[in-house]
Formats: sequence, C-alpha cells, structure tokens
Amino acid sequence: MSELHKFLFDGLPVRGMLVRLTDAWSEILARRAGNTATGPYPEPVRALLGEMAAAAVLMEANIKFNGALVLQVFGDGPIKLAVAEVQPDLSLRATATVLGEVPEDARLSQMVNLHGGGRCAITLDPKDRLPGQQPYQGVVPLHGDQHEKLERLSDVLQHYMLQSEQLDTVLVLAADDKVAAGLLIQRMPVKGEGNLAGSLSHSENEDQIGRNEDYNRIAHLAASLTREELLTLDADTILRRLFWEEKLVRFEPLQGAQGPRFACTCSRERVGRMLQGLGQAEAEGIVAEQGHIEVGCEYCGQQYRFDAVDAASLFTAAPVAQPSDSPASPTLH
Repeated sequence: MSELHKFLFDGLPVRGMLVRLTDAWSEILARRAGNTATGPYPEPVRALLGEMAAAAVLMEANIKFNGALVLQVFGDGPIKLAVAEVQPDLSLRATATVLGEVPEDARLSQMVNLHGGGRCAITLDPKDRLPGQQPYQGVVPLHGDQHEKLERLSDVLQHYMLQSEQLDTVLVLAADDKVAAGLLIQRMPVKGEGNLAGSLSHSENEDQIGRNEDYNRIAHLAASLTREELLTLDADTILRRLFWEEKLVRFEPLQGAQGPRFACTCSRERVGRMLQGLGQAEAEGIVAEQGHIEVGCEYCGQQYRFDAVDAASLFTAAPVAQPSDSPASPTLH
C-alpha cells in the first residue's frame, strides 16, 4: 500500500518526509500499458514519471495549500510533456506524451532538453478560487547556475525550491516498474510557513542558506541514500539506517484513504456525456464506419469502448447538455 511518512528532528530546524508509491504507481503504469493505442511507457519515461509522481506528493504534502499541485516537465526532446498532479487529499495521477524514439539509456536532457529548451513548471491551483484569482506558477529551465544541463529531476527541483522558498532542500528520488519513492529533507523557515508560492520572510531565510550545521549534517546523511535502498527498503529501515544517531519525532503514516492513492477524473459516465454532446448522427456515423466507438483518456490511458447497442442507449434517455468535464483531450478510435 502506498504510504507517506512525516517526521521532525527533535530540537532542530529540520523536517522530512518519505513517500513510497506502490499500488498507486502500479495502477498508473497498468492503465498506460493496457491502452492499445499507446502501449507501455519506455523504461526511461517510466523512471522519470515515477520520480515526478513521488516528488509531487512530497511537495503537495509539504505546504499548507487547499488546491492541486501540478508538476510538469516539457521541452524539445521526444517527451513533449510529462505531468504529475496531486490533490490536497493526496490522490494523484500522472501522464507523459511521447512523440519520438526514447533510447533505452536516455537521460533527462535527452528526453526533454536536447537543445536547451526544457523547462520544469510547478503550478498551485486553488480549490476554491476567488473571482479573478489565477493559479500560481513557477517555471525554471533544466540547467544549473553555470548553464550546465541537469540530468536528475531531483537537482532541478532542489534548485527550484531554493529559489522559490529560500530554504535548503535535499531530494532523493527513484522509480522502477513496482515502486516510485522519494525522500525530502528541508531546513525549516526562520518564521512563517515556507510555501512554493513564496515565503513570508525571504530575506531571513535566504541569509541562512547553507549555514545551518544541523541541516547540513542531516542533508549529507540523506544524500547517501542509494537508489536501490530507496526502492527496496521499507520506511522504518531507511530512517533507522540514515538517522540512527538523530532523535526523530515521527507522525502516524498516511496510507489508504488518507494517504497517496491513484485517482483520475475520467469515467465511463463522463465519456458517455461527451458522446451525447457530439450528437446522435456523429456517434452513429463512427459506429457505422468502425463498428464501435473507443475513447481513451489521454491523462491516465484508460480506454472506454461503446458498441452499437451502448451507443444507441446513450440517446434513448433524456438529452444531456454539452459537457464541460470530459476526460482530458479524449481520442476517438
């Protein structure tokens, strides 16, 4: 079961979180693999998208914000767009649009930053927007201060969070076909709440960058965590192995209905409403030409098939108005 662990270092200005996505991550991959139009993601894409999903959960859980956090990576490589979205209740979904050949050993720059056009965007979309209120979005290039291409998503996000929050942060991310996991360690703000939309005390926090010895020690320990350890060891073993000399204050793990879990807004009913919006003549024309209607959600990969009887039944009930909540960019087959 997917789980999120939060903890503090007693008496020190340092907090941490550890996430392990298991069933949620498997569901995302299974839906994509089961889509006959796309097939499974190439291995490097799975690794990147899994790291994004783990990182998005960590960032959403790290801020006090009633809204969705959307992490996007896009650019000028074969991956045109990769997205991980996490809601305030930690439900999540993720997708990637792959339009070219992805080498088996492709690194981040080869996938989205071939010619320096790659970007990472983090959007905070309020759940209950006020009139005229727009989502907050921050965008950073996929290179470091010396304009060197960054090859790890964790380096991109650490750079982003240092700029946006003025808080030292270390991220360790990893994903394979079974687990997407991440460890976040962050120096706590001098005052106020650190937030991806901006800290309340930028100057004070900025003055402390790199100077807190307790954080530096703990960050060094966290950075020693290997990819294999993050993917194979349980949370208790990881925390004990890294911080056995530190006094941790741990909170009850979040799992099940309270923890990270897969959820997509698409459904057969919503697709049906979309088809009703197309009109009976259009739907009957597709059935006459192809024998059925197939709609794939481009966000999660789930496919919905309507045969002639299914399609006809959509128009035997009371008419339904044009829908505004159809699955993301549905594709008709």
